[in-house]
Amino acid sequence: MKIAVVAANGRVANKVIAEAVNRGIEVTAFGRGDNNTVAQTYIKKDIFDITKADLTGFDAVVDAFGAWTEDTLPGHSTTQKHLCDALSGTDVRFLVVGGAGSLYVNPEHTACVSDGPDFPDSYQPIAKAMAKALGELRERNDVKWTYISPAGDFQADGERTGEYILAGEELTLNDRNESIISYADYAIAMVDEITNGNHIQERISVVRK
Repeated sequence: MKIAVVAANGRVANKVIAEAVNRGIEVTAFGRGDNNTVAQTYIKKDIFDITKADLTGFDAVVDAFGAWTEDTLPGHSTTQKHLCDALSGTDVRFLVVGGAGSLYVNPEHTACVSDGPDFPDSYQPIAKAMAKALGELRERNDVKWTYISPAGDFQADGERTGEYILAGEELTLNDRNESIISYADYAIAMVDEITNGNHIQERISVVRK
């Protein structure tokens, strides 16, 4: 299996790449800066310079783009559109490292995590930017996409337990009433989905078991 990881120098991307390489998957990483990944191949290139030809021959492409500042937040939509356009009409699967703010908190799917009174104001801009990008992704019937939301507490340095609960569109708690997952366990779930490809054109979510 051959995959590409875009925005590869980020912390989540690093975990996904390491997990994939450890499973014997051939990984090509794309990043703007110098390589700090364990991918077998690294291509220094801005996302907007990545072409359809660059993404040909892969089984899956992982979009690990992330932005926090006001001027870069629109990149969640614009970079995603660029990659979707490059993959349009192909059989290459497109997996997106998503956010938790857009997970639903009611069966009617009319209220999200980010709508809650306890959701931090400082996270509202990124939650809105990522929710907008997810909405745009849902309109892409020409791309074999899968959007994977982490649990509410997404821990960069959390332990790798090797286990997780696979859930759907709603915020899911584990048996300890927690919504938590480490980057390492999220990476396991991402690579499992890359390998299995069971949720085409769906948003799924993961939480620590």
